[in-house]
Amino acid sequence: MSFHLETIPNRSSRPTILIRKAWREDGRLRKKTLANLTQLPPHIIDGVRALFEGGVAVARPEDVFAIRRSRPHGHVAAALGTLRRIGMVRVLHRVPGRERDLAVAAIVARIIEPASKLATARALDPETASTSLGAVLKLGPVTGNEMLDMLDWLLERQPWIERSLANRHLKGGNTLILYDVSSSYLEGRCCPLAAFGHNRDGKRGKMQVTYGLLCAADGCPVAVEVFAGNAGDPSTVAGQVDKVRKRFGIARVALVGDRGMLTTARIRGDLEPAGLDWISALRTADIRRLLRSAGPGVPAPLDPEALVPDAVAEITGPDFPGERLMVCLNPRLREERRRKREDLLEATERTLADIAAAAARGKPGPANRDRTIKALGREANRRKMEKHFDIAVHDAGMDWARNRDRIEAEARLDGIYVIRTSLESASLGAEEAVEAYKSLASVERAFLTMKASRLRIRPVHVYSEDHVRAHVFLCMLAYHVEWHMRRRLAPILFEDDDRDGARARRNSPVEKAEVSESARAKADTKRTPDGLPVHSFTTLLSDLGTLTLNEATVQDGPDHGIPVFAQPTELQGRALDLLEIDPAKFLP
Repeated sequence: MSFHLETIPNRSSRPTILIRKAWREDGRLRKKTLANLTQLPPHIIDGVRALFEGGVAVARPEDVFAIRRSRPHGHVAAALGTLRRIGMVRVLHRVPGRERDLAVAAIVARIIEPASKLATARALDPETASTSLGAVLKLGPVTGNEMLDMLDWLLERQPWIERSLANRHLKGGNTLILYDVSSSYLEGRCCPLAAFGHNRDGKRGKMQVTYGLLCAADGCPVAVEVFAGNAGDPSTVAGQVDKVRKRFGIARVALVGDRGMLTTARIRGDLEPAGLDWISALRTADIRRLLRSAGPGVPAPLDPEALVPDAVAEITGPDFPGERLMVCLNPRLREERRRKREDLLEATERTLADIAAAAARGKPGPANRDRTIKALGREANRRKMEKHFDIAVHDAGMDWARNRDRIEAEARLDGIYVIRTSLESASLGAEEAVEAYKSLASVERAFLTMKASRLRIRPVHVYSEDHVRAHVFLCMLAYHVEWHMRRRLAPILFEDDDRDGARARRNSPVEKAEVSESARAKADTKRTPDGLPVHSFTTLLSDLGTLTLNEATVQDGPDHGIPVFAQPTELQGRALDLLEIDPAKFLP
């Protein structure tokens, strides 16, 4: 005699599920229905079927097994897997060691949960771990002092690491290198690198340090250098020229920097003697020099009225010998600047009207004139518009009016920018030069990510000069890994995953959008083409963090933990597929 669960199909209805008893009688198979389970929920039917197949029923699941610990794991697997896939472990050092493992952990921790070195040590230590990172890397107990020792080791390794990254990403006959400078404040104890900034009133503000970032032409960071907080942007160029030529061993380099850094003085004093090419832009004062004629009967190099909107015109100027100048007119920027100027002029007029009314109420005389002059010095130029007004102060008050000639002279250059380069047209076309300068936006994005939105260089929680340098370098390495992750994850992020399409639209004479159609569709629908929700990088990491690594135990072996992964959602699976990562391979 046997008991079993039998499924009887129905043509147009759900199958009938019966508990039946079977036995043999007089050589024939007999069956008897004991119960009809058709109306029960499917999970109960599956449980009954498991019992008939030899399973065991328990009143509570924890009587059989228990989850001893559950750690966020998906974002760890994504970041650590990318770091390993791009070969960063070997770049840090070819020989395994405690410092290298801690450096790997610090880079990944900077991506998934930026914190101070002591807080990072707490997150890695088995007793206080907040993710699976420490367990996956088998770090064991981790202390804050070990993290500081790791910073010393990382700073010593910085020249070799940067050279390895440069060998990977700075290639080709004519190598474009993006360079820009930013600064961050320090808190707490003073650092030898820090310098005091100043606020509007001339009082000392927060301590800050300055750092310059070198990126490949596609925006991938390869090197960073920290300077004292009082270092001006142009003064940092010479050190980067030496780094590029000597440390990286690159013969032909074109340095791309903004107009405030690659000034004429730096070009003549640092870049040309070193044999480096460059791409930058002219300041407004330099652009005005192009409006002057070189002599009687000689037209000025630049005629703003002859420019075609959204087109590139290449010119030369006597004040810039040996340089190619690419002039661009952006009509949208021109209209926006004119609108802003009019708003600022009107606001300044209201300020001047208040000052004039106060002067008219005062008793005429030298004292009234002095009070008016002081008020003008304090209030009139808050919006940088005083230069556009003719102001006359007298004992009885003041008179003022707009200077139309100055306003029109400034408005003539609205929307015009001039790219300058030493590269010949055979090696870099005019539109390519403009595009190269615009690519500095990727460095600005790197600064934004490193400083505030994600990796948080600031606030700096270390105070010695070496530790500050190593901390900034650690943040650069974390952004290097994040940069690779973003490119892989672009199809499910609010980022352009069709760069060729975006570039074609940007260079089109008709369409001037800087994003592709796929990026526009994602922004409008908040969904990918296959229906998945679109994430920012930060929220995607948070989503991946819910893919946990659980440590389960069974009743017969409570001291032996069994790793059990949570089942990934469709979006989590898509993200891991894009990164080519199997989270199950990252076992403690």
